[in-house]
Amino acid sequence: MEVIYPRCAGLDVHKETVVACVRIARDGPPLQEVRTFQTTTSGLLALGDWLDSFGVEHVAMEATGVYWKPVWHVLEGHFELVLANAAHVKNVPGRKTDVNDAMWLADLLAHGLIRASFVPPVAVQELRSLTRTRKQFVRERSAHVQRIEKVLEDANLKLGVVLADIVGKSGRAVLQALIGGERDPERLVSLVSVRVKASRAELLEALRGRVSAHHRFMLKLHLGHIDALDQAIAAIEKEVGQGLAPFRHAAKLLSTMPGLSEVSAHVVVAEIGIDMSRFATPAHLLSWACMCPRNDESAGKRRSVRLRRGGRWLKTTLVQAAWAAIKVKGSYLQAQFHRLRARRGAKKAIIGVAASMLTAAWHMLRDGTEWHDLGAAHFDRADAHKTATRLVRRLQQIGYAVQLTPAA
Repeated sequence: MEVIYPRCAGLDVHKETVVACVRIARDGPPLQEVRTFQTTTSGLLALGDWLDSFGVEHVAMEATGVYWKPVWHVLEGHFELVLANAAHVKNVPGRKTDVNDAMWLADLLAHGLIRASFVPPVAVQELRSLTRTRKQFVRERSAHVQRIEKVLEDANLKLGVVLADIVGKSGRAVLQALIGGERDPERLVSLVSVRVKASRAELLEALRGRVSAHHRFMLKLHLGHIDALDQAIAAIEKEVGQGLAPFRHAAKLLSTMPGLSEVSAHVVVAEIGIDMSRFATPAHLLSWACMCPRNDESAGKRRSVRLRRGGRWLKTTLVQAAWAAIKVKGSYLQAQFHRLRARRGAKKAIIGVAASMLTAAWHMLRDGTEWHDLGAAHFDRADAHKTATRLVRRLQQIGYAVQLTPAA
């Protein structure tokens, strides 16, 4: 097999150590040198000097948790780095050692058999870290709200029945009063805003319960966590605003797409970046995001077409945006959803809409254009004969004789 990179190295990265194998092509068997380094900063600098002493130009490593990141940051700029998906470079079973893994990576890289994973620039990595942390904090906040509702149910207070948001302005006032020891339903009702739809009788009945000292302690504990998370989310929002400065125009373009709010546009930019040259076609981007059916065929039979696991940060955001986009009346995305749902069901239809949105994002970021809606009649215009045939068949099924006459 042809050697593409004569001087390369493979790294087997762990938490405390990294095993490096240098592979030098020559006449006859290649020269292979193996050495183990610590993952401390001084150890990684020594690794870089050792690789440079052999004239290594290309280095491959597996994406092992977060342990590959410090190695990447230290070696970046000195070597041509390749990050490999661990599932794509598995070694022969039964021959698993750290040294063998490093030698296997070096052999694969030398022959050009490693497909490099997408590693965005540092600015995009930092923005991605912020948006992911924000999403985690929002989920934690929702979990604490649910725990508050659980405590209220234990105290037989039906606050969640009469208030849409139990930690909103009215809900928070009631919770603070409960924590302070207030038990009188009349006084608690007086704290509720007059804009609440529930009647006074319903509020009195909902706020009549048995609150103990234990309930007050738990409410105070969870409410304190929610306040801390709110402050953290606000700080992240401020940091995201500063980190988004180089990508603000791209995020603004994406926000013109139906269903993509400003926050969702930030997430998309943080996950895929703005340089679409990293993805040759929209299909490559869909495959990277695990938004397309898998290929699983054997003996002429197509088996599972389920989506691959992965891309959970981008995938969940796009699916949520797709549910919002299909509510826009007369839009292309709504028409696509109804068209797919009739044949494949709602779950697969919404994935199809999300995939279309990601495809559109690829074109918008590449060309620097805003969203252009094709309209709900796009599918009818694209294949008018097919649409007419389907409608005629449906009329015939319910007992009508149909004769088509083209309009003048």
